[in-house]
Amino acid sequence: MRFTISREALLRPLQVVGGVVEKRQTLPILSNMLVQAGGNSLTFTGTDLEVELTATTGLDGVSSGEITLPARKFIDICRSLPEEAQIEVNVEEDKATVKSGRSRFTLATLRAGDFPSTDALTGGFEFEVAQGELKKLIEQTQFCMANQDVRYYLNGMLLEIDAEKIRAVATDGHRLAVAEIPGGVAGSGVKHQVIVPRKGVLELGRLLADSDEACNVKIGTNHIRVRLGGITLTSKLIDGKFPDYERVIPKQNTRRVVADRELLRQALGRAAILSNEKYRGIRIQLDENRLRAVVNNPEQEEAEEELEVQYGGGEFEIGFNVNYVIEALNAVKQGEVELGLSDANSSCLLHGVGDTTSRYVIMPMRL
Repeated sequence: MRFTISREALLRPLQVVGGVVEKRQTLPILSNMLVQAGGNSLTFTGTDLEVELTATTGLDGVSSGEITLPARKFIDICRSLPEEAQIEVNVEEDKATVKSGRSRFTLATLRAGDFPSTDALTGGFEFEVAQGELKKLIEQTQFCMANQDVRYYLNGMLLEIDAEKIRAVATDGHRLAVAEIPGGVAGSGVKHQVIVPRKGVLELGRLLADSDEACNVKIGTNHIRVRLGGITLTSKLIDGKFPDYERVIPKQNTRRVVADRELLRQALGRAAILSNEKYRGIRIQLDENRLRAVVNNPEQEEAEEELEVQYGGGEFEIGFNVNYVIEALNAVKQGEVELGLSDANSSCLLHGVGDTTSRYVIMPMRL
């Protein structure tokens, strides 16, 4: 197999595929990427057995063949070469030679036949959605996913699709994010639910463009596949039952606070500087049109922030993990936010004023 390609044309697909290749792998073949040449295109594939990424680039005058190359070394070589460089790759037996100008590298290869392939998608359904909309959905919820929780079904994002909308839900047991966009499976009267693992969600969020260009989403029995341009992401699905999230969303809050999102975010950020590094607790004290945020730490230090809000529910105090509140405020796009509260032991419901397409539930802390 032999081909010559410009550095820039080669780096684009390599950087896409490189995101899924782990540096330390128990199987040596997983540290490699599969390179397939044929017709007028080059295809690169990387996988960690949970998520597979494939990127294709057009190329004239390529001799057909397939091989696997050490992913990190190959990417680093191409990245280190000067701009506009022409790169020639020649594979013979178990060695690959990479040449550019006066630079020459010889890399060890592994057989393409040993590279793991993803099972064909069976059953399921497919739909199309604008990349920008799907990206927004992921950005508004992904920070609430659990990370290495023993409740494995929380280490991912629930996608719920019906005829009218696509909804994403993520929770780590202490907070919950729900966001939705119009779309879905046309003519479907059924609500489909699948759990996409954390790494698949993060990789997809990285690949999606903030544009109206459509991407194709196909969901099978065990996998989800997203195609966007010359890139295809295939991820296993988590086999488990997601919690009944509707049950934890507060339905009737007796106290309503409306605040300027940016002023509240900045105030909490300043107060958080002195919060306990482990517990990150903050005390929110409410009075007539006034909100005070108070933080204490084990060194007997204290931070206090006060700002004007719209509130008329009498004196009230509640504790939260300040990071959870700030991250929810970062995800809201409206200029003003509404906080729905009832008592010190009940969850807070946070969303943009006049917009409930994205909602955030934050459990209180005892301080």
